[in-house]
Amino acid sequence: MADVEEAGFDDVYVPDSQVLWRDAWMTLFAAAQVTSRIGLGTAVTNVVTRHPSVVASLVRTVAEAADGRLRLGLGVGNSSVEPVGLTPSTGRELRSGISAIRDLLEGRETRFGEASVRMRDPHPGVPVLVAASGPRNLRLAGEIADGAVLLSGVSTPLLTRAVGLVHEGAAAAGRDPASIEIIVSAHAMVTDDIQRDARILKPICAGIAQHGGQAALASAGLDIQVPARVPEVYPDLVHAEDWDLAVEHCSQWVSDEDAVTFARSFALFGTAAEIVSRMREAESLGATSVFLQHVGSYDLPHRLRDAVSAEVLPLLRHDR
Repeated sequence: MADVEEAGFDDVYVPDSQVLWRDAWMTLFAAAQVTSRIGLGTAVTNVVTRHPSVVASLVRTVAEAADGRLRLGLGVGNSSVEPVGLTPSTGRELRSGISAIRDLLEGRETRFGEASVRMRDPHPGVPVLVAASGPRNLRLAGEIADGAVLLSGVSTPLLTRAVGLVHEGAAAAGRDPASIEIIVSAHAMVTDDIQRDARILKPICAGIAQHGGQAALASAGLDIQVPARVPEVYPDLVHAEDWDLAVEHCSQWVSDEDAVTFARSFALFGTAAEIVSRMREAESLGATSVFLQHVGSYDLPHRLRDAVSAEVLPLLRHDR
């Protein structure tokens, strides 16, 4: 994490999926020890595999070490819960969990069933972010969270819709929509040859289609049908252990042309100048920051870090 801070990034987010990666909270605690400026956050944890009281305790512990730099990102828990046979949280469960976490961190008493509890040494003030793609959770983010992590990529129509739903939720709750942070998540690669490199996005594109995202893909003219299960790829398309194998299998449903369309519509693939242009467009649509995701589940994003640091960040600074 120290090298990410040194490279000039503002924030780093760690996923919380216990059978896929190392423990998110231990990673963040270690990161807090070796950094001093960069923001740290979960992208994202959940209230299914981790009880809200456990999340609150983890937040308190890491927030103390991070000295005001921690953000708590919460979602329904797909990649944490599904591999172990559990069900993602409902909007009601997510709402309840966030309320309990906040109560505990603020030093207030909260209830779990028949038990009434408060946390010793609370730690108030940690921002709560909600990751969302569907309309209900987008509105929920606007209603109760400090920020929303949008999972729609940088697609103009989808981003416009998502920001609108977050702001709609905020307005319905009597909040100022402009006060809600909008973090846009997008897969990224600095490249001068999208035609060559876009094919690595095929498992991402197929995974979206596989999990009910056909309408989102259709907004870019993509009609992709994928079987509910692809047993040859473990554990799933988006988190494939063998990415090349996943690309090969997904080529049955996602053509090279489809991958290029996906890269141009949803992702931040292109030259540094093209990426900065797309980021500025996202900003004009309401994004307050962009969360860059590399492609591939288990290799560390060193190439993306270095390319963005060397080519994209200088352009962003100059553009300011």
